[in-house]
Amino acid sequence: MRGVDERGCGLFSYVDLEARVPADHPLRAIRVLVDEALAALSADFAGLYSKTGRPSIAPEKLLRALLLQAFYTIRSERQLMEQLDYNLLFRWFVGLSMDAPVWDTTTYSKNRDRLVAGDVAARFLRAVLRGARVRRLLSDEHFSVDGTLIEAWASMESFRRSDGGDADPPGGRNAERDFRGERRSNATHASTTDADARLFRKGEGQSSRLCYMGHLLMENRNALIVDAALTRASGTAEREAALAMLGRRGRRRGVTLGADKAYDVATFVDALRDHGVTPHIAVDGHVRKTGKPRATRIDRRTTRHPGYAASQRLRKRIEEGFGWIKTTGGLAKTRHRGLDRVGWMFTLTAAVYNLVRLPKLIAEAPT
Repeated sequence: MRGVDERGCGLFSYVDLEARVPADHPLRAIRVLVDEALAALSADFAGLYSKTGRPSIAPEKLLRALLLQAFYTIRSERQLMEQLDYNLLFRWFVGLSMDAPVWDTTTYSKNRDRLVAGDVAARFLRAVLRGARVRRLLSDEHFSVDGTLIEAWASMESFRRSDGGDADPPGGRNAERDFRGERRSNATHASTTDADARLFRKGEGQSSRLCYMGHLLMENRNALIVDAALTRASGTAEREAALAMLGRRGRRRGVTLGADKAYDVATFVDALRDHGVTPHIAVDGHVRKTGKPRATRIDRRTTRHPGYAASQRLRKRIEEGFGWIKTTGGLAKTRHRGLDRVGWMFTLTAAVYNLVRLPKLIAEAPT
């Protein structure tokens, strides 16, 4: 018998949100890991808020909503609030009841800034990795490092002289500007939209653009991200960030670090060895115009070991993390401005990348 196409509207619903989410939905396993990490951060959250006054949005709910934004590539806070209003799955994950009002977009952004000031993203990444089921998946001896460019939320037209010598062309502030023949550098110019962004190009033949530089430290057993950092783009930023991330892990014997040939610099290799780290860095076989091969500090004492070949094979998996962060995570071009805020979002998105992969890794791990 054919059903009638009519809209039914009951006054009450007796189906709980918990019952509406399938038992095998991927977010169920992820939420268990998220709740464990948030419980470990409860004391840190308490230090960010006053003991008096009107209650604000719970930081746990704020973070769960930010995770959803990365999981589902939601491009703005306004769209996220719209989804929370009618998406039952999102309400369940964040912890909102069926009848709970959704936050105003500006209120949500203002409360999020409190977490940015408290460096909660880095603490959340560490809390996820400290979970009992996650720790046994990690290697504490073999790591890889790399960096990538994150395009800033600023146009090239905003890159003006620091002394204010640039004049708007005829036609107003949005008129076309001709940069041909004009010499611009970070020493004399700065972006009026995002002062922390830097003009940089990744290699010869590539165009310069306003950007930041994101860095990841990956353990080699399951290719999970164990640390993340974002810096201003420069020629030495990758090596400086690598040393800083290794320094946060403390000294330990037998540690190796895989990296590409951009890290094959004498000062960096010597700093690694002083720190007790064996540099498994790719050797640049490029021959210079003079006919002589490029100098390297990595010799047969390192390359003859089977572990070196293994590091060179495994280090390339760090590109999977960068690829996910830029595409699904939405950070190919950041939506935020300022080193602190962009860095916070980069670190949180790195933690989200781990959360996407962890349920399967935990299920496949031997008991």
